[in-house]
Amino acid sequence: MKARRVERRSQIKIIADILDAIVKVGDARVTYILTAANLSYDRLQRYLNLLLRQGLILERVENDVKIYSITKKGLDFLREFKRIEEFAKAFGIPV
Repeated sequence: MKARRVERRSQIKIIADILDAIVKVGDARVTYILTAANLSYDRLQRYLNLLLRQGLILERVENDVKIYSITKKGLDFLREFKRIEEFAKAFGIPV
């Protein structure tokens, strides 16, 4: 039996998956993003810190729970990524 090849996501695709997860619910908790973006807690924390530093998301705390929302810059990034992804797919190039 052949082993199935696992496709690895690029860093930019993981970022887009995180942003997309946040957009879907408006305000997202860590547990939702973990599941939706299919990441470990440690990896997610590294990406959330990166996205916060870049101004793509905002973090607030409500009742000791961190909640993340997307910024206009994050929405712009996600829109452009999806446009590029569609373009690349048209030529059979994975992103």
